[in-house]
Amino acid sequence: MRFRSISSADVSISEIGFGCGGTAGLMVRGSPDEQRAVIARALERGINYFDVAPDYGAGAAEENLGRVLRELGVRPYITTKVEIRAADLGDVAAHVVRSTVASLRRLGVDYVDFLQIHNAPVRRHPDQPADAYAHLWLEHYLGPNGALEGLRRAQGDGKTRHVGFIVRGGDVEAASQMLTTGAFQLINVSYHLLNPTAGQPAPSGLQVDADWGAVINEAQRLGVGVAVYSPLANGLLTDAVLRGAAAHPLSGGRLPERADYPDLVRRVQSLSFLSVPGVQSLSQAGYRFILMHPGVTSVLGGFSEQSHLDDALAAASSDPLSEADLARLDAVWRANLVA
Repeated sequence: MRFRSISSADVSISEIGFGCGGTAGLMVRGSPDEQRAVIARALERGINYFDVAPDYGAGAAEENLGRVLRELGVRPYITTKVEIRAADLGDVAAHVVRSTVASLRRLGVDYVDFLQIHNAPVRRHPDQPADAYAHLWLEHYLGPNGALEGLRRAQGDGKTRHVGFIVRGGDVEAASQMLTTGAFQLINVSYHLLNPTAGQPAPSGLQVDADWGAVINEAQRLGVGVAVYSPLANGLLTDAVLRGAAAHPLSGGRLPERADYPDLVRRVQSLSFLSVPGVQSLSQAGYRFILMHPGVTSVLGGFSEQSHLDDALAAASSDPLSEADLARLDAVWRANLVA
């Protein structure tokens, strides 16, 4: 396992991180024995960074991660998050502190290494359902009694060592304004073969659902760490999707239920040249692509079973994608992911 440093936090974390989200499902719906076995394997292979949130299984992932780490007697780097909903907007800072205390209790630890706001910053007050937390108005981030103030309180109380936020694309100016405050040490972004715009300008001809504005490059310039979530596009970038297999039993993903799922699969099929039997799977190619970016600190794998972890580990120990693969990838992007 290789490690990459976050200069603003003076820590080094593994290139492959352990994502505990509900899409892969292991830390939410897996059995205790399954969870323990996969985490033990990850630690054995050098993974020292675990990413969790209270929204993953309504606290179940935090509880399960904390239990397994205590059973194994280890204390890796841990990130957890805070979700801010409409009911919390009266005093966002106080909610951040309350949520952090509850997360620490579920995890069974006195502090986390990184505490992030799970809402992405946006320039305008978001119009979304009352129970949603995807976005947060920049004013509620940076204003009085805002999210940043709550993070600083948690930091001052020793509940977290470092702070960060999530980026969800489509609002480059807000993310840039947050980064240039100098207050944050870590961001989470989505960056993958179907949408590479977090790490580079969109190739001419490629249509994406959201432009991430090469935010990884700006974070790198400022010494801010970057953890990549959803590296396989919520499970799309896998050989299982290429061969039409059913979703994993633990998976919480809902992609097959979407009306545009057939079109998504066709886009994935345009990348099938990256899956070479006996050489690499499509998911391994996806990890290798992400790790080629020097601004990426860690790729958060979502593991439903040990084979998924082993795929990520194999990719991390492999060379970058070949020049021929990169040239063909660029051509497919410019054709808007049409083979």
